[in-house]
Parts: sequence; C-alpha cells; structure tokens
Amino acid sequence: MTRAPDVDELDPRRLSAERVERYLRRHGLAARRRHSQNHLVDGEVLEQILDLADTAPGRRVLEIGPGLGILTGGLLARGADVTAVEVDRRLFAHLGSRFESPASGNLRLIEADILDTSLDGLMEPPYDVVANLPYHITSPVLHHVLGTPDRPERLVLMVQREVAERIAAPPGSMSYLSVFVQYHARARVARVVPSSAFEPAPEVDSAVLVADTHARRLDAAAEEQLWRLVQAGFRERRKMLHNVLPRQLPQISRERFDKALAAVGIAPDRRPQTVSVEEWLSLSAAVGTLDA
Repeated sequence: MTRAPDVDELDPRRLSAERVERYLRRHGLAARRRHSQNHLVDGEVLEQILDLADTAPGRRVLEIGPGLGILTGGLLARGADVTAVEVDRRLFAHLGSRFESPASGNLRLIEADILDTSLDGLMEPPYDVVANLPYHITSPVLHHVLGTPDRPERLVLMVQREVAERIAAPPGSMSYLSVFVQYHARARVARVVPSSAFEPAPEVDSAVLVADTHARRLDAAAEEQLWRLVQAGFRERRKMLHNVLPRQLPQISRERFDKALAAVGIAPDRRPQTVSVEEWLSLSAAVGTLDA
C-alpha cells in the first residue's frame, strides 16, 4: 500500500503528543470540540487495542471516527479489511490523501455520520468494530450497532472510563445501558487509559472496552417488550420495583407485577440497579405483554 510521504510521523513507534500536535497544526486539522476529537498518541495503548481486536488478515472491521488514521494504519498493517466512517469533512479528505486506495481494496473510506448510516449493506458479517469513539456518541453508537440485525462479533472500543465501568458493571450498579449491552454481549474493561495518552488531552481518563456478542435470545417483538420494561424500571432507578413498575406502566396492575416478581423470585423491594440481565429476561416473560 502506498502512503503519502509524511505518514511516518504517525508511525506507532514514534507517536507522542508533541508529534501529533505538530501534525495537526501543520495540516490545519485542529481538534473540533463538537466532534469530541481526541487523537491517541500512545503507541503501547494502540498496540494493545490491536492485540485485543485480534484481527486476522482479511477480517472485516468497521472503524467509527478514524480521525487522523492512527488506528486505521495499525488495522491495515495487520491485514484487516477496514471500512472507516468519518463525519468530519476535513479529516475525511485528509485520510483520502494519507491513504491512497490500495490495489487490494482493503480500505474503504466513507464520509458520513455513523448514526445516520444503516449497517445493513454497509458491513457484511462476520465483522468487528474497533474504534476510538467520540465520547458524546458512545451510548447512541452502542444502541445503533448492537441493535442492528447483523451485529458485529466483537467490539473493541476506547470510551470514557466512567462509561466503560458502567457498561461492565455487575448487579448492584446496573444502569439501562449496562443491561442493554450485557444482554447483547459479554463486556469487560480491558485497561484504563490516562488522559495523557491523547492529543488534545481530555479532562477525564478513558478505558478500552471489549464486548463479544452472544447469540440473540429473543425475537424482535420480545426484545421490544423487554426494553419497555427495563426503561420503565430505570426511570426511577432508586425506587422499589413493585412501586416504580406499576407507576411507569399503569396499564399493568400492581397485583400482576407482584405475581410476576414472586414467580421469578425477585423481592418486590429490590431496586432496578440490582437486577441482572437474566432476571430482567425472566421478569419480562412472567409479566407478559405490556399492551394489556
């Protein structure tokens, strides 16, 4: 693959905040706050992300927000077939000049907002998602990617540390987002990444989240019922289930909820954040349709 002459400045072995800052300034690519642009400048972290992705030659990878192409270059070097979706027109143009279209066709650049882009037809399964995600779209991206019929098999994502820990949280510290992700995948925090690993440095630390998707357990209608129930519970996450559920879903009587809770062995005074994914699944089945 042929590259532009100055691409070696972003070689993982030479990465540093100073080099990346100079590169951004010289190319007129100052980070845009509205896009949460923080470029990875730690080569060791980059190599660990690539190791966690465990990409074999020819493996299809979706990269969201490639930025300067630091991660993109690492994925290509390991033989991945990369589809990189970039919303910033400046960075999209820069990536086009930095990575000339290889004859093997293993890089496809798309200028688009990933949240407005259907993954059906964009990515042919099996594929993975590997990305340094802009912080402000982490939750929408996870819903978008995991909610698609043809989900990725593995996600390796750089996200805000607090969000990564919330996603991988055990019962007792659950949130709607953690229930949603853990329903779809086995998630873990692989490592914490300090703010100094980025240029510009964000105000908070990040973390690498790894999620391996499960086989789907419910059909579309049953999933919709599940998410209606879970959302209702987390609208008042500090309240007891036997109070919050009939209040948020008044079409279902308190007696019916109490019977369902008893049937699956969930104490009525439990709070939503203590309920595991498996318990939500059992409760949704026991409650039955929420439209009657």
